Amino acid sequence: MIAVVPPILPLLLGAVLIAMTSGKVRAAIALLAPLVSLWAIWQMPDGVVWSATFMGLHIEPLEGSAVRRLFATIFVLMTFGGALFGLRQARALELAAGFAYAAGAVGVAFAGDLITFFVFWEIMALFSALVVWCGGTDASRAAGLRYILMHLLGGIVLMVGIGALVTQSGSADLVVLRADSFATCMILVGVLVNAAAPPFSAWLPDAYPEGSATGSVFLSAYTTKTAVLALILLFPGEKLLIAVGLYMIFYGIIYALMENDIRRILAYSIVNQVGFMVCAVGIGTATALNGATAHAFAHIIYKGLLFMSAGAVIYRTGFHKCTDLGGLYRTMPLTAICGIIGALAISSFPLTSGFTTKSLISEAAKHEGLVWVYFMLAAASAGVFLHAGIKFPWYVFFQKDSGLRPKDAPWNMGAAMVLFAAACIFLGVYPQPLYNLLPYPVDYTAYTTPNVLFYLQLLLFSGLAFFLLLPMMKRTLTITLDTDWLWRVAGTKLAGVASGISGSVASAATAGVSVLRKVISARVLPLLKPGGAFAQSPSIGVTALWMLMLLAIYVAMEFWRR
Repeated sequence: MIAVVPPILPLLLGAVLIAMTSGKVRAAIALLAPLVSLWAIWQMPDGVVWSATFMGLHIEPLEGSAVRRLFATIFVLMTFGGALFGLRQARALELAAGFAYAAGAVGVAFAGDLITFFVFWEIMALFSALVVWCGGTDASRAAGLRYILMHLLGGIVLMVGIGALVTQSGSADLVVLRADSFATCMILVGVLVNAAAPPFSAWLPDAYPEGSATGSVFLSAYTTKTAVLALILLFPGEKLLIAVGLYMIFYGIIYALMENDIRRILAYSIVNQVGFMVCAVGIGTATALNGATAHAFAHIIYKGLLFMSAGAVIYRTGFHKCTDLGGLYRTMPLTAICGIIGALAISSFPLTSGFTTKSLISEAAKHEGLVWVYFMLAAASAGVFLHAGIKFPWYVFFQKDSGLRPKDAPWNMGAAMVLFAAACIFLGVYPQPLYNLLPYPVDYTAYTTPNVLFYLQLLLFSGLAFFLLLPMMKRTLTITLDTDWLWRVAGTKLAGVASGISGSVASAATAGVSVLRKVISARVLPLLKPGGAFAQSPSIGVTALWMLMLLAIYVAMEFWRR
């Protein structure tokens, strides 16, 4: 037992105090709590820090390692950035829910057993749904309900798997597993629900865009990346994840290209980027796991920056569709510049963080001889540049002038965007500090001439294709159908049909019972009343006749049986 401060405590305490205070006091707490948590994270040594016994099981609520510390670090840095971004605009309840949500993510990061892991997993689901509900609209309330139902379903699947595994093994330790049994397959499915893997991907673009301008920033960071960490800890090298990751990559690209809502574009882009990480976990080598970890770290920063840029636009204009925006660079230059930096980073443009982290994953595929995976990842990088690198900033800031002349982002939103934009450039120019924190030694140089030229050619030709096909890329006031149609539309209709059938059956049964009651009242009850046929004492002859009939029936049955 080592005396350390659990890193979740400053965040949980901060959530409580934020809900109870206001003004400068609340602002100070919102900015200090993540920094105290960051200090506590880096006081965590490797190995089990705290253990206990629960219901006869050995549990380890605190366990440190390099990969756990790195994920927890970016979680609290994102909490600081989200708090700064929403410092003056977010409601107290929304900020408090965001901090509790972050505490759940940090709790998952340091969980050394499956019981603790599951508890913090569900805490994340609860408070992230509250962040969605804080959007304050009818759409956000409906989306939050669908969100919590989906995550409760995933939690049930995960709980079934954990219960079965603990029953089989007698241990709740969080160790490397293989998806070769009912229990481990259930755990894998439960984790993949949070990763927004198919066929459950639709919950993410359904819910995240319905949060407030500040709430979506928190939502972009934790749930899917804790799922990536869980896959790194539980299922490294599970080859099925390569196919799952590739599906997520191209699914996200296709749907993002069709979208009109700027935050739904970014939401589908989350699925796409998490697909790169899931694919890397499936490859499972040291380089691949380093790539998944580094890319998750960089992704949280540039994706948070993109959601900040979109949130600032929505906050100032009230519009969130590409068809309503355009020409905003004139009066929102800082937001435009930061949005462009985030777009370049997500596209893996050289000198940005995405280039120095995503290329690690491609390098791992190449070293393992997975040629088809390598080329699909390269093609996907071009697709990312199309939908996030060009489409998002073009339609928001540079397309045909919308006539809108909003002010630039408030100072706190601008400060948060500048901080994250600087991080994107710093990790792109000088990635070594991040490489030094990765779980395995890094023997890789991103800036080689062939690598830089390959990505520059890929991205520049992708950009050329976008502008040549610009008339076909024009956005319209349409919606895209996703797998959530199965439960939002088809499910509702089937429920209506089933309700109608059950109502008809119930009506028929009620009518039948009514007729039977009338028959009994009219025909049977009079026979039982005094003076009725069954109330009279039968004569000896009638009794003998009944006995003869019963005997005849018995003889006939025996004869038939033989």
